[in-house]
Amino acid sequence: MKRKIKWNRLLFLFFIPVIIVLVFYLVSDKKEVESSKDIKKEIISSKEIKNENTIYELLKNATIPLGHTMYVYGGGWNEQDTGAGIEALTIGESKNWESFYLEQDEYYQYENYNYQIHDGLDCSGYVGWVIYNTLCNENQENDGYVYKAEEMVYRLEEMGYGKTYTTIESYSPGDIMSTDNGHVYIVISGCEDGSVLLIHSSPPGVKISGTVDRNGNPESQAVRIAQETMKKYRSDWYEKYPDCTVDSSYLTDYVQFKWNDSTLKDPQNLKEKEAQEIINLLFS
Repeated sequence: MKRKIKWNRLLFLFFIPVIIVLVFYLVSDKKEVESSKDIKKEIISSKEIKNENTIYELLKNATIPLGHTMYVYGGGWNEQDTGAGIEALTIGESKNWESFYLEQDEYYQYENYNYQIHDGLDCSGYVGWVIYNTLCNENQENDGYVYKAEEMVYRLEEMGYGKTYTTIESYSPGDIMSTDNGHVYIVISGCEDGSVLLIHSSPPGVKISGTVDRNGNPESQAVRIAQETMKKYRSDWYEKYPDCTVDSSYLTDYVQFKWNDSTLKDPQNLKEKEAQEIINLLFS
């Protein structure tokens, strides 16, 4: 006599391991999703922290090419000369800049190297590079911030980063200064005698300079600090290019751009510090 097969029992025994396997994979997948969420949170958190952009970061970035980057007309621009080139859309400096600098002597004539765009920076290419390295986290994140010198402050205002002023009452660290004469620079600090300590790319290259004082005296506080800073921290450059003085037009012919607090914060209170204190902080 044949045994009657109990199909219900067989089906039950068959589905038990299937159910166990399914439960295992569901739990495992849930853990992976949660882990992925945690990683994503960490990435977002890191980006948010990095995006706490500051005036200190702007000025610190401005010192990166200092004393080993030559002024090259068109440097920082693209081949079409319409906006930012690859260097001004890159986090960090180009190795070409220092290599080109090391090839030059004290008689450097920038006119001989116009549009060798990968070898150095002109004034707006430099400021655009500094701003990109301050506001952006990745290479080629946007179209960059390289504009004609006389347009730069107005473009930054249009983007909602701050406001422009034609009447200048005081200078603050990080101010961007543009002139119709085709130059743009970054303020490090104003000084008590009315002079301004600044950083820019101007022949022969990226350097710290000081203006005359309010009375036109070239032996100003800003000039003294500029000379001492370049001599101490960029001695090789200073031996070849010791001139750290700019004329009174830097005080009279420029439109001022001031950053919004929401764009660049000032947790180091640079706006409350003297010029020498800021230099000490930047090079410490």
